[in-house]
Amino acid sequence: MSRRRKYLIAVLTLILTAVVAHEIYAQIRNQLMIDKLQNAQKLLEGIALGKFDKIEKHANELVRISKTAEWLNAHKAPRYELFSSEFQRSAEEIAKKAKEKNMDVVTLAYFDLTKSCVRCHQHIRDVRDARLPGEREDAFAALLPK
Repeated sequence: MSRRRKYLIAVLTLILTAVVAHEIYAQIRNQLMIDKLQNAQKLLEGIALGKFDKIEKHANELVRISKTAEWLNAHKAPRYELFSSEFQRSAEEIAKKAKEKNMDVVTLAYFDLTKSCVRCHQHIRDVRDARLPGEREDAFAALLPK
């Protein structure tokens, strides 16, 4: 095999590896966002029903998700890191106050948590359109009733 052909194969292999890695990363990031949404919904259900054990469980799960490497490296930008920190602090506060059975503070912290989500998503939309060509506009379409 010629040197030129080996070089071409190596370059194509690197490109293919990068494309596959990008797709895997996007799938992991999307799954984390779906998991986050599902846990936030279950958290709200716990608040509505006054089930502190459910509130604490899903708040702790949101903290775990927010601490994953994929989550922390999703968008390396100061504003994103600010929103992520706000989210994590709110989730930690919810878990702590659920353990203390303090529904008033749980509810206020849930508002803060939701606000951090909305502000972050608004920021991401303002900075760039994260969708790939041909993707549905609704990133959480799989979660919606049909």
